[in-house]
Amino acid sequence: MDLNNAKIRETCADAVFERGRDYRDEGHIQRIERFGDVVTAAVRGTSLYDVTVDLGESTIDARCTCPYEGAGECKHVVAVLLDVVADPPQDESEHVERVIEDVSSDDLRAFVRDALAENPDLREQFLARFGDGGKSVEAYRDEIEELFDQHTQHYPVVTEAIDFSHFFEVAEQYRERECYRAAATVYRALFEGIDDNHTRIDAAYDHYAKALRSALEGYVDCVLAADPSDNEFERFAGALEAQAMSEPRINEEQFRRALGTLEDRR
Repeated sequence: MDLNNAKIRETCADAVFERGRDYRDEGHIQRIERFGDVVTAAVRGTSLYDVTVDLGESTIDARCTCPYEGAGECKHVVAVLLDVVADPPQDESEHVERVIEDVSSDDLRAFVRDALAENPDLREQFLARFGDGGKSVEAYRDEIEELFDQHTQHYPVVTEAIDFSHFFEVAEQYRERECYRAAATVYRALFEGIDDNHTRIDAAYDHYAKALRSALEGYVDCVLAADPSDNEFERFAGALEAQAMSEPRINEEQFRRALGTLEDRR
């Protein structure tokens, strides 16, 4: 797309635009790369945040791992967009495509195997796109629990936003393939994991509330899209009922609302 400062201003609040410009000018962008229409970057803020921007023909689809919950894009995304306009990063896609054409299928297969062996997140995304089934709720729950444990190693509560984007991306991969039960499993692990650890959260409340809400909405949509039998539907609904009843009932209202939506749309 034909990106310029005027279009970037349309994606955010005026104050955010100014802060994004300051972030770029002050050198907060630690890394920026481009592959086709996708730009990835690391921007230093309170922490080091990962920014992904997909520059479509007419839209800007941006994601940042920061806990910003305001209107429009965050300052980290704005900083990256401004940098793309001022100093466009080199597009690596054509070079990679040429190399792929020259690599034998055996060598390419070996490289993919090595990359998947060394990167569990990439392996999970690979299986979500091409495999025939996902992990169990318990397996995903263990991964989410580990994230909370990592963020409370030096302090008894979580004081920043945990990045759950990997789980949402895996769920979206399953949804694109119409593997709705597998996607629902990921969403269930997310809402259970966040709710069960709510007493360990001491900051970025909006971030966790949004993640919980998104997981519940995704769960309801996928359960309905799966067109379950009556017995299956009871099990899906029962997961929401059980979480609504779990102590402490901090998010009971959200679970009751999701359950009501599921039953009304059945």
